[in-house]
Amino acid sequence: QVHILESGGGLVQAGESLRLSCTVSGLTINDLAMGWFRQAPGKGREGVSLIDYNGGNIAYGDSVKGRFTISRDNAKKTLYLQMNSLQPADTGMYYCAVDRYGGVWSDHFRRWSRADFAYWGQGTQVTVSS
Repeated sequence: QVHILESGGGLVQAGESLRLSCTVSGLTINDLAMGWFRQAPGKGREGVSLIDYNGGNIAYGDSVKGRFTISRDNAKKTLYLQMNSLQPADTGMYYCAVDRYGGVWSDHFRRWSRADFAYWGQGTQVTVSS
């Protein structure tokens, strides 16, 4: 059984930083893309960042480019998201997810854009006050 556990969320002030972690069990992730998504109250789920199986390809949502950094450690089966210069607009539930197949970058990107990943965590709340 696959378990995905996010951690690291919290309440911070604008301009501060947080580092999210996501640990996966029950699944071999070495050849799978992984991503971070977020959902603000009353809004749909949006892709925050995407990383392919070895970190060779990375994508960010336009609103977080230059402020967030995604990374992964396959040996630890862990995904990270370093979030700097946080803004109130970054408030939401942050989810970690694993893609359903291996494959080429364009396939991962398309599924990430649609939030069409196979395995999801329960989320960790990030709240940024002004």
